Amino acid sequence: MNTLGDMAKALNRPAVYLHGLQARFELPVSEGAGYSSAYLEFLRTVVFLRVLNVSESSLRDLWHLEKKLLQLLHVDSTGSKTWFLDACGQSGHSERRLLLTNHDLGVSLRSQTLQLGLNFADSLPELFAGREMGEDALRVLGEYLKDFTRIQSEMNAEVRIVRAAARWAGQLKRSEKSGE
Repeated sequence: MNTLGDMAKALNRPAVYLHGLQARFELPVSEGAGYSSAYLEFLRTVVFLRVLNVSESSLRDLWHLEKKLLQLLHVDSTGSKTWFLDACGQSGHSERRLLLTNHDLGVSLRSQTLQLGLNFADSLPELFAGREMGEDALRVLGEYLKDFTRIQSEMNAEVRIVRAAARWAGQLKRSEKSGE
C-alpha cells in the first residue's frame, strides 16, 4: 500500500498535482498508506499519457466512457470502492484491455463484440433492460473506440518526439560528465 507522498515520489510529480488528478478524475481519496498498487498504476498511466501530450480533457472523457461501459457490463458489482481501478497494473492481452482502467473485456476491443447481460450483483434485476432505457454497451464501446483511436494517433505522433528528446537529454548528460 502507498501514501500520496510515495506515489508522488514514484511518479516524480508533486503531491498537489496528484491530488488535483484525484479531484478531476473523481477518484477516492484515502488517508495514510491507503492506496493500492493498482491506484498507483492508474496514476502512472495518466502521467505517461500526459507526457505524450494527450490532453487531460481527452483522458477524462475516455475515463467516463470506460466507467460507463464497465457499469453497463456490471463490473461495478464487486463492492470495492476502487472497482474501476482494480485491474490497473495487470498484464497480458493488451488488445482486450481498456486504456485507463486496464480492464480485460475478454475479447479484442476492435471486434466490437461483448458478452452482455452478466451481472454479479446481489441486487434485484431492473424492470427494463439497459438497452430499453437508452444504455447500450455496444454504443458506448463504439464511442470509446472512436476516442481511443484519436488518442492512440496523438500518442503515436508524440512518441517520436519523446524518444528524440530522451536521446538528446542523454547526450547532454554524457557531455556534462565528460566536462567535469
